[in-house]
Amino acid sequence: MAEPRTPGEHRLAQLAEPEKEVATGTRTVVVGPYLTRRRRPFRPSESSEPDTTNPRPPEARLDEAVGLAAAIDLTVVQSVIAPLASPRPATYLGSGKVEELGGLIRADEIRLVVMDCALSPVQQRNLEKAWGCKVIDRTGLILEIFGRRARTREGTLQVELAHLSYQRSRLVRSWTHLERQRGGFGFLGGPGETQIEADRRLIQERMTRIERELETVVQTRTLHRKSRRRVPYPVAALVGYTNAGKSTLFNRMTAADVLAENMLFATLDPTSRAIDLPHGEKAILSDTVGFISDLPTMLVAAFRATLEDVIKADVLLHVRDISHEEAEAQSGDVQRVLRELGMDPQDAGRIIEVWNKADLLAVDERERLATASGRIAPARRPILTSAQTGEGIADLLAAIEERLSVGRTSYEVSVPPEDGQGLAWLHENTEILERHVTDEGRTVAQVRMTPGKEPRFLTRFPRARQL
Repeated sequence: MAEPRTPGEHRLAQLAEPEKEVATGTRTVVVGPYLTRRRRPFRPSESSEPDTTNPRPPEARLDEAVGLAAAIDLTVVQSVIAPLASPRPATYLGSGKVEELGGLIRADEIRLVVMDCALSPVQQRNLEKAWGCKVIDRTGLILEIFGRRARTREGTLQVELAHLSYQRSRLVRSWTHLERQRGGFGFLGGPGETQIEADRRLIQERMTRIERELETVVQTRTLHRKSRRRVPYPVAALVGYTNAGKSTLFNRMTAADVLAENMLFATLDPTSRAIDLPHGEKAILSDTVGFISDLPTMLVAAFRATLEDVIKADVLLHVRDISHEEAEAQSGDVQRVLRELGMDPQDAGRIIEVWNKADLLAVDERERLATASGRIAPARRPILTSAQTGEGIADLLAAIEERLSVGRTSYEVSVPPEDGQGLAWLHENTEILERHVTDEGRTVAQVRMTPGKEPRFLTRFPRARQL
């Protein structure tokens, strides 16, 4: 039996209700209100401003928005591109376009409109009033997807924190029912706080509690990382655009059974497993949430506890769907998020670019990519893989091992035939690069190890020769 809600919890549930109305099978129209690029005349007195418009063609952006809607089983009846020169303060779209879409919405009995942009609270309310149906923007849609995907307590808290931050921005004076005042207390109580102030206070109190709980999550993850360092196992983290095939690649490399489907944001809660590298060393592989263009800043902030695994990883595998027509733009979006996390996306010593879904490429396209890859310096050369068929996985594991070997020392050691325990120790704690047995039965091995294991190795094998 469910615990009874306190008045504050009941009110928070009411505030979250608008987004919860999104349900399976809801008749939906997806609108892409994309800004048209305008070439401004150059004026020497003006500072040059970067072009902030999305470089993708409108059709590709609309297809992605439709994919986001499909990720929560909405029934997309129609998708429409609505080009505009600049957003209107009241409704984002021009009045003519609002009226035109209103006719379409009424004719098709639409119950939900997804606007593939960031709407202000006033714009959202005015569009709902004009169209007589629920309207959500890109941020609200992504939050809804995340809310459905979260499975762990940590993931649920992170989504709730982002959702409350979003709802707090929706509490604006334009909602007149929130202007009513509540009575004060005592002689100096005065008129008391308005409902909008009370709601903001409730949201802020809940956000503060969640942030405290997430601090505990960060501490727990830090302890887990420290315990892994004591083992110590290096960590490789998968990052990339949503639906680039990270979970399928994770399953292929670890023989795990993580949810891997052809949908946006199939993975939300991070998963880690051990993998064996070619020369016997173990590493931890971590699967993480996918990135997306125009990812809401509040989501990046809320998921920072999860993304700490990415920040602290020894090696990052930037997985790209190389068969996707927008692969370059998607790569740019991932690099922007990495910069937000304080990382250098061009760090060749730490980042391995993985060109995934090679099985979907035509023969001539594969040849073109192979030629392009061959021109790239070996330190930055991408690995062509197919998580579905297993192509390139051995090369990827070798590349991970090569990156991890930087800064490690190699030794040659001779183990007598009677020292079986010593040989077992080498297999368990070092990478055995080469080995052969002499006529006298001694095993001569070239080994490599992490700096943390070097003192124990030299204690165990004081006659080892550094290479």
